[in-house]
Amino acid sequence: MSNNNEGRLANIRLLEGLGDEEKSGLEKRCRWRRYKTNEQILDKDSNDRDVYFVAEGTVQVVNFSMTGREIALARLHSGAFFGELSAIDGQPRSASVVALEDCLLGSLSPQLFIDQIIGHPELAVRVLGRLAGIVRSCDERIMDLSTLGAVERVYRQLLRLAEESPVDPGSWLIRNLPTHKAIAAMASTTRETVARSISQLGAGNIVERKGRILYLRDRDRLEKLAGVLDNALEEDFSR
Repeated sequence: MSNNNEGRLANIRLLEGLGDEEKSGLEKRCRWRRYKTNEQILDKDSNDRDVYFVAEGTVQVVNFSMTGREIALARLHSGAFFGELSAIDGQPRSASVVALEDCLLGSLSPQLFIDQIIGHPELAVRVLGRLAGIVRSCDERIMDLSTLGAVERVYRQLLRLAEESPVDPGSWLIRNLPTHKAIAAMASTTRETVARSISQLGAGNIVERKGRILYLRDRDRLEKLAGVLDNALEEDFSR
């Protein structure tokens, strides 16, 4: 950790705007621990109430269906935080969290977290923004599960993962394509469905895979197959 106290908490977006002394004080009050890849960080329904800061690495928030199928709710990278729900309402954890890679996490007690958002309105606004994002994400997931088949959900997940190429504007790709198991967890389906769906897209020249990169050769067709374009038209007509 650097002497100016810009090490472990420097990239935590929630804390942007806090002075070095305030960050230093929080850093000292956090409990710091490293987690290995695939190590469990939190269990659903546990009584842990701390808020966690992701200083290094990536974690995944997951839940499980009645049949034991893993459902990925979110991926959180370095700079993110999680655990605020239990810190705020005092209820058990609503989901489990696992390390997707080696991580360094700092945990802050719920009372200290509440003290920070009371004392710094800008932090409270960021927490509210994150909670609003969770609600929107849940609404979107419920709509997908209610109206789309498994293959369409896979297509939509690929669209969500895609980013515009930095060297070829107008082209889209997925860097470091997640495993079929990971995509299945995101789309609430099976690995076999994901493998079959991507294979069919490749056969139709809609996507092309090269190593860990998946190129979207025809994004418009993929959006049509995923029902995105049809839904956009319906929304336009309904306004």
